[in-house]
Amino acid sequence: MRIFLTGATGFIGSALVPELIAAGHQVVGMARSDLGAQALTVAGAEVHRGTLEDAESLRKGAENADAVIHAAFDHDFSRFVENCEKDKRAIATLGSTLAGSDRPLVITSGTGMGGGQHGQLAIEDVFDASHPNPRIASELSGNALLEAGINVSVVRLSQIHNHFRQGLVTPLIGFAREKGFVAYLGEGLNRMSACHLSDAVCLYRLAVEANQRGARYHAVGEEGISSREIAEALGRGLHLPVVPIAPEQAAAYFGWMAMFAAMDMPASSIRTQARLGWHPTGPTLIADLDEARYV
Repeated sequence: MRIFLTGATGFIGSALVPELIAAGHQVVGMARSDLGAQALTVAGAEVHRGTLEDAESLRKGAENADAVIHAAFDHDFSRFVENCEKDKRAIATLGSTLAGSDRPLVITSGTGMGGGQHGQLAIEDVFDASHPNPRIASELSGNALLEAGINVSVVRLSQIHNHFRQGLVTPLIGFAREKGFVAYLGEGLNRMSACHLSDAVCLYRLAVEANQRGARYHAVGEEGISSREIAEALGRGLHLPVVPIAPEQAAAYFGWMAMFAAMDMPASSIRTQARLGWHPTGPTLIADLDEARYV
């Protein structure tokens, strides 16, 4: 297939490009800079210049594609709500371009959208339209497209990691260096789900190839790693003390990430694995943290 890929130069996208090409697909990757365009050319992809803010560039990228994978997202958390709304508009634009065809659009969300109450295991077949996380805007946009007859499926991400980046865990390194210790809240029993980067890009490929309208998939290799385990791994890597702190100290230590630091966010991928024959085999989050370069 000729696949238009947004976010093609990002953390996930730059690993997804070779995954798709190795499977025989032609990749048209969106790049906003000369440096990004050069990286895509070296990787063997066709370059499409554009940005999430430029609806016309999104339309042109999707027009001649057999399928679209939307992996781009602006991770400036100081403008998180605004960026979620921007993602909602981008999804609407991509979907409307594919109207009248059965060409698949794979969008991206988070596993939290498949959860119920605090601590409940998030599953693929659950969609909480009233979820308080602003990222719900992406799936609401996808649902609107589904109702309009567009072929949309969703890959929900956990903490995607390798030796160099680990999702929401990576900012914790900066907080620890600034404060001089690694903190976790209370007993540190709240959890994050995780998936190695190599397994996540394989899932995106299988999702677009499966062409299952309305499907939701979870990029989850580990259902839940406790915040204490994560803090202890960071303590080992940074050679800093690990200290439990009270919930009322969360904002002072974690800053913008305080709302995530207290969440218990386990997630399952059992249905994903059964539906796609996808079986994550990459290193665990703790293994990657133990091998990470902290200098």
